[in-house]
Amino acid sequence: MIDESRNPWTVIGKKTVYNNPWIEVTEYDVRNPSGNPGIYGKVHFKNLAIGIVPLNEKGELVLVGQYRFPLNAYSWEIPEGGGKLGIDPLESAKRELLEETGLVANKWEKLLEIHLSNSVSDELAILYLATELEQHQAEPEDTEELAHRSITLEAAYEEICEGRITDAMTVAAIQHLLLRKKRT
Repeated sequence: MIDESRNPWTVIGKKTVYNNPWIEVTEYDVRNPSGNPGIYGKVHFKNLAIGIVPLNEKGELVLVGQYRFPLNAYSWEIPEGGGKLGIDPLESAKRELLEETGLVANKWEKLLEIHLSNSVSDELAILYLATELEQHQAEPEDTEELAHRSITLEAAYEEICEGRITDAMTVAAIQHLLLRKKRT
């Protein structure tokens, strides 16, 4: 029987190698599960990752397109952003949806909690479904140059299969909704 509460890693020491308002990178001196010495790097996120699937009355979701600096590539994805720790994640989701799309949802449902890259980070993402949408004015941040398009879940899934949609939160949300749709 596996003891899921047992941590097989031993931390010998640690040092912060980078720190800014959004992330902290720590290097750990460790003994790995086999007892051998090593190092491990961890990226700690100081905010939650928030993702929203805005689904309109036609059953289409609204995707946001933007150039992603870390990827050096353009990305189509669900509206996403950061949510401060200690603040209700749903409030952060409402803010992000309005900022990026100008949409206000009258109905919200929590879909998933996922870890985005758990081999190197502790980033937790919370994904929501937003329906009964009303259009208002978008309020993007000055770091965002955004485009929008509506697409069916099925067409979005095809773009995932073709490698045109690769964002982890978007992929997880679309697949989750399609599987749920298939069960009903």
